[in-house]
Amino acid sequence: MFEIGFSELLLVGIVALLVLGPERLPVAARTLGRGLGQARRAMHGLRAQMQRELDMPNLDSARLQRLEQEIRQGISLTAEPANTAAPTTVSREGTP
Repeated sequence: MFEIGFSELLLVGIVALLVLGPERLPVAARTLGRGLGQARRAMHGLRAQMQRELDMPNLDSARLQRLEQEIRQGISLTAEPANTAAPTTVSREGTP
């Protein structure tokens, strides 16, 4: 994948040891390993999802359009508003 040989890995290891020190190097290596594992699992999941999408049969657009028309006919899109009652008058008792 990355064409990294033993000498490059050894150089990266020595630089990491000098920068992080022997106390923090195992923790950093463990964190890096977990991150790489999560990235690998995510890529595998993405690849599997893409393969499932590609293997799906094509949808029949004519059937979907007929279904949409049936749904639109079943639902009245020009329904009357709920508040169509006549305005009420408020009577005030005791006003001259």
